[in-house]
Amino acid sequence: MASAAEQMAANMSWGAFGKAKELRQRILFTLGLLIVYRLGTYIPVPGIDGLALRQFMDQATTGIGGMLDMFTGGAISRMGIFALGIMPYISASIIIQLMTAMVPALEQLKKEGEQGRKKINQYTRYGTVFLATFQSYALAASLEAGDLATDPGWFFRISCMITLVGGTMFLMWLGEQITQRGIGNGISLIIFVGIIAEVPAALAQFFASGRSGAISPAVIIGVIVMIVAVIAFVVFMERALRKIHIQYPRRQVGMKVYDGGSSHLPVKVNPAGVIPAIFASSLLLLPTTLATFSGQQTGPVMSTILAYFGPGQPLYLLFFAGMIIFFTFFYTFNVSFKTDDVADNLKNQNGFVPGIRPGKKTEEYLDYVVTRLLVLGSSYLAAVCLLPEILRSQLAIPFYFGGTSVLIVVSVTMDTIQQVQSHLLAHQYEGLIERSQLRGKKRGKKGTSRR
Repeated sequence: MASAAEQMAANMSWGAFGKAKELRQRILFTLGLLIVYRLGTYIPVPGIDGLALRQFMDQATTGIGGMLDMFTGGAISRMGIFALGIMPYISASIIIQLMTAMVPALEQLKKEGEQGRKKINQYTRYGTVFLATFQSYALAASLEAGDLATDPGWFFRISCMITLVGGTMFLMWLGEQITQRGIGNGISLIIFVGIIAEVPAALAQFFASGRSGAISPAVIIGVIVMIVAVIAFVVFMERALRKIHIQYPRRQVGMKVYDGGSSHLPVKVNPAGVIPAIFASSLLLLPTTLATFSGQQTGPVMSTILAYFGPGQPLYLLFFAGMIIFFTFFYTFNVSFKTDDVADNLKNQNGFVPGIRPGKKTEEYLDYVVTRLLVLGSSYLAAVCLLPEILRSQLAIPFYFGGTSVLIVVSVTMDTIQQVQSHLLAHQYEGLIERSQLRGKKRGKKGTSRR
């Protein structure tokens, strides 16, 4: 029999959505800030030769430029103030999370509650400034090397750095505001909107290649079928769970004895989400950015790196897959699902896995189960990210059909829909409570009037 929450979820409709005033305000607030982000991608960095940049990016868009545009929503092809995107913040937050799991002082800070969380967020902001400063200087120097600056020199470099770092920090603030006052995760939504905004242009370019005969109709149909299949596969894998049975013993409260209950500990096949794919992609963006804008003036070391680690090259694919698998295991066991903490929590709540002793044995059992799941989960992540990469390099498919972009779009869409449903459920619960209170008052009034 369906639970009350499931019945309420089944009864959700547009009428219920229209009555949820707070949810509408949150959605409008989120849309407003996302529009501000999109407008910022069209504001250029000062000192850029627009004509030379346009001509250069027209040549680079089909290759490396398309990769860089994925996380910036087209800002880097226009050299907008958000050209660095939100990637410095994501990289800094992942680094801080990994350090929190390894550095005892940061781990202790995390356990201090709200005050510790604020300090960790502050360290993340400092890390964002550092990474953005480093990347902005490298990008400014590369723009000069590629003859894309109108007045090369230190004034251009400093102004470019200030603009790009300021744009990244403003994006970080926008993401935090969306998370607190809007709907969904703000940082993820910024990446999501950046990808979705460039999809129509990528589709137009893809179909134009088909009309010109560069790509055969069979390939176009095959790519569309592949995209649908990959999306369905990602949705299935992201919702897949391994339920571990948890038993609770009988307990006595006063003179009453309550039977022991049972529940399930859900473990996702991919507990790390899209973090490994995003982190692996962000690590590969810096040398690509330098090579893209420095033109033919790359040094011998950079030329060798790009020759072996360029997009589509065997070593690039191998390195990409290796980083995804490594970060999937590392991030899961150190951040998203720490088996020792889970085992301790179960022990404190008097819960146990049937046939497994609480404590160390439970931790070992969880390690065994999660490791087996991660073999499948990391392989799934690597396959989804690499298959479109191989097809893109072989068939000249636009980068927006890549596996990382599909993972991000599907995961963010699912998370946002779940949050909308949670707000609607909360609104329905509030409505039921108000009705029950009104009925109670009416009954109370009738009883007094009879007296």
